[in-house]
Amino acid sequence: MPSSLPRPEHPRPQFVRPHWLNLNGEWQFEADKSDSGLERGLRDRELERRIIVPFAPESQLSGIEDVDFQEAVWYRTTVTIPADWTGLDAVLHFQAVDHDATVWVNGVEVVRHRGGFTPFSANLAGVAGPGEEALIVVRARDSRYGSQARGKQSTLYFNRDCHYTRTTGIWQTVWLEAVPSVHLGRPRITPDVAGSAFHLAVPVSANKPGWKVRAVLSDGDGEVVTAEVRADLDLAPRLVLAVPADRVRLWDTTDPHLYDVRLELVDADGAVVDQAASYAGLRSVSINGKAVLINGKHVFQRLVLDQGYWPESLMTAPSEEALVADIELSLAAGFNGARLHQKVFEERFLYHADRMGYLVWGEFGDWGAGVADSTQMDNQQPTASFVTQWLEAVERDYSHPSIIGWCPLNETHQLLHDRITQLDDVTRAMFLATKAADTSRPVLDASGYSHRVPETDIWDSHNYEQDPVEFGKQMAGLADNTPYGNTGGADDRPISQPYNGQPYFCSEFGGIWWNPDAIQLAGDNRAESWGYGQRVRDEAEFYERFTGLVDVLLDDPLMFGYCYTQLTDVFQEENGIYRFDRSTKLDVERIRKAQVRPAAYEQQD
Repeated sequence: MPSSLPRPEHPRPQFVRPHWLNLNGEWQFEADKSDSGLERGLRDRELERRIIVPFAPESQLSGIEDVDFQEAVWYRTTVTIPADWTGLDAVLHFQAVDHDATVWVNGVEVVRHRGGFTPFSANLAGVAGPGEEALIVVRARDSRYGSQARGKQSTLYFNRDCHYTRTTGIWQTVWLEAVPSVHLGRPRITPDVAGSAFHLAVPVSANKPGWKVRAVLSDGDGEVVTAEVRADLDLAPRLVLAVPADRVRLWDTTDPHLYDVRLELVDADGAVVDQAASYAGLRSVSINGKAVLINGKHVFQRLVLDQGYWPESLMTAPSEEALVADIELSLAAGFNGARLHQKVFEERFLYHADRMGYLVWGEFGDWGAGVADSTQMDNQQPTASFVTQWLEAVERDYSHPSIIGWCPLNETHQLLHDRITQLDDVTRAMFLATKAADTSRPVLDASGYSHRVPETDIWDSHNYEQDPVEFGKQMAGLADNTPYGNTGGADDRPISQPYNGQPYFCSEFGGIWWNPDAIQLAGDNRAESWGYGQRVRDEAEFYERFTGLVDVLLDDPLMFGYCYTQLTDVFQEENGIYRFDRSTKLDVERIRKAQVRPAAYEQQD
């Protein structure tokens, strides 16, 4: 790909076919603030402006930088399907469009999709073929009103507290892929550490008599094992790649070993009809009492809250190097993983987490499901669409070894009532759907606040107490099964079902408010600079407070991990280890030393 192309790398690194075309770059663009564009003919005419895809129009790198509300936006471009794709279908892929998208190609509607975080595709067979032009028109709707999974996008014009500049329309890579008419689907790769094997379920688009699916597992020394199975009996043929004892190498934080996987669809004559490259890590997650074990070991999860925003590009990483740099910055500060917070991160991030041994909790950007008044009977109303979108995210990311847990919801907040609410229904639906989709990882029903599912695999809390002594008192109840839990305000009314002895961690804490360059306005004006609790007086107090808070959790032998808020400042929220532009704000080595000492939890192996 040309080096000038924005974000030129393959966006789906765990399922790569040989022929593809990146469509990022300059597209026509027009804002449609009243969503009347279809009536006014925007689908069928040239658009007024130019935008750089995949950057959202609110961002600097898009060339637009319009931060006002965009009820709808339109995109238009023309691409020629490569002539050497003869005999193959062109599939048009969108990695993420926020929020409701409709796509026309050569005047034909080819796909609709709801949800701002997950990919969708359209096979262009019969619409545009090899050597032909494809006129692509996209409309994206993104209302500020109603229940919608927005993550941290502000529903007010200005940024405020922990709500940030919005992302509308295309914000991840758009691309074309050459696919045979009968082809492989994306595999589910499940590691089996106990059995020293990988289990693969490989969908096929049609079950042809005499056809087979083949998988080849390799490492640095060459081929490890090959498996082959008939492709004419099962919708998703299943294969087992049994790894010989002398070639077993587990994936973990100290040795993130990845095996290469080559997938082939073979016809009745033995010809390879379709093929794709993938990879896998042999890693297990299990639960024993209050312990979450990785490969059977007590690995303390020193997680950081990562929101994945950049000043110049918002939710889109400005470059591949920026994704790698954020993991490197986190590791340098002593963290070994992250909660990917209120956003489904682009898959390239997970690829680097896989190869760098970085632990990840996958999360959905569910904020935007209701009003803030928790005294109302049904104040939060996530819709069925939340379940749909979340299942798309789990399906996309299922095979990444770096993901060690799922968390579909965050800080849902509703008093327990003598009736079942919509929040109860959707929380349970998302929990059960995740458990049905993936039996290999634990599921946390909601991070912090309202635990509505009694049998949730994990329990947690968010605690931003800034005094380490008081924080220690609040977090001290885990040994007698009365851990700290979030409640419904000053009157401590319950918002969660009772704790049932699950593994427990403090999944948000700290958030220490510190910007040495902030103007000290009267009353610590939080519109200009915001953080949790009282701002520290100086850098020395930051280290004292940070170390004190971390010590409380490191010294608890039943605490399997924590998540510190947060990796970087984000706009006005200035409580990061690093500044928003990723420059140094603190002595990172002091932060690292406070964290990497052995945790009491780790002394049990």
